[in-house]
Amino acid sequence: MNLETKSDGRRTGRRTRTRGVALSAGRGLALALIALPGAVLCFCLTLVSVALVPVGIGIVTTPWVLTGVRAFADRRRLLAAEWGGVRIQRAYRPLPEDANPWGRTFGMLRDPATWRDFLWLPADMTAGFVTALLAFALPLYPLEGFAIAAGLWRVLPDGYWYGFVRVTDQSSAFYAAGLGAVLLVVALWLAPRLLRAHFRLTAALLGSGQGELAERVRVLTETRRDAVDTSAAELRRIERDLHDGAQARLVAMGMDLGTIEALLEKDPAKARELLAQARRSSADALTELRELVRGIHPPVLAERGLGDAVRALVLRLPVAAEVDVELPGRAEAPVESAAYFAVSEILTNTVKHSGADRVWIDMHHDQGRLRVAVTDNGRGGAVTGAGSGLAGVERRLGTFDGVLAVSSPVGGPTMVTMEIPCALS
Repeated sequence: MNLETKSDGRRTGRRTRTRGVALSAGRGLALALIALPGAVLCFCLTLVSVALVPVGIGIVTTPWVLTGVRAFADRRRLLAAEWGGVRIQRAYRPLPEDANPWGRTFGMLRDPATWRDFLWLPADMTAGFVTALLAFALPLYPLEGFAIAAGLWRVLPDGYWYGFVRVTDQSSAFYAAGLGAVLLVVALWLAPRLLRAHFRLTAALLGSGQGELAERVRVLTETRRDAVDTSAAELRRIERDLHDGAQARLVAMGMDLGTIEALLEKDPAKARELLAQARRSSADALTELRELVRGIHPPVLAERGLGDAVRALVLRLPVAAEVDVELPGRAEAPVESAAYFAVSEILTNTVKHSGADRVWIDMHHDQGRLRVAVTDNGRGGAVTGAGSGLAGVERRLGTFDGVLAVSSPVGGPTMVTMEIPCALS
């Protein structure tokens, strides 16, 4: 029984290693297909756009190009975290929402993170491409040796070389299979390490190096300042809504009640009419107060948590939505509130601008991070530039050291991913 258990364990281990190398090969191919064309396109567009700044054209094009480069880099940060377990901090300096093209261009060019992105692109299209492609090719090459031994040598040119083995007959074909077996063992060990090397190279170039702590402190300071400004604006909005809405209705009700008191004996019919009007006004005021409270902190969020609050949110959407939640506990209330309103803003943008008829929301917690992905089947083309709703979401998440990544090619689909460091109770 003990021998059988050990044998089963060895077979399970071999199957796990085989699945692991197959997964590494598939991811290596995907990264190679992304790295070379994506990095070449981003590098060339950045080079041309920055070169055109002195003649004025680059003032208009550079913010758009650099926003695309940042989206490309953000996508690789997410892949590094999901596929390699390598966390790469995003430390771009925030830009004012009302910045003009000149301010946006030079604000982005003065950002050290912009130049880290630019230096990473040529490394990604060369060393990054090679490491990713090798992670795919190494497990594949031994299969050729096995195919040769199985009879492929008969249709190959006379004297075909497989590695250092010259294949001329079935006997030499078996040597090729033996070499393939050795190479397969090497690939099982090397392919996952090549993939990790690819992600470590990305982290070394995209990360902020020795100034990472200072850069993060600066970014967090700016996002905290944005949070204070946002809170002040939100308080002014609440004050205005109360003054123009519920408060005005309550004042009108007080005046109606004074009139009713004077008419009770003189004109009971008119008094009853005013009472009905006051009752309607009280109901309207209560509705407005409930809407205001829901906008500040939805009761379902406080009582049921983030998952149920988002499920309740999508029930009011005019498009079909699917929500997948895997949260074994609850985050702190400020984190839940930030994530809820971020999802709400993204869904609002989706309904208004994307033309989508279906939305998918996935929420889960992994390795100390709350991850929320919102995907729609709309027309795409979403950007995080100033003036867009996504810029506000990015600032909201930055308060908690969170990150936002947007993948939205023209024609769709659009996928907005948020990550917030937090622990669940």
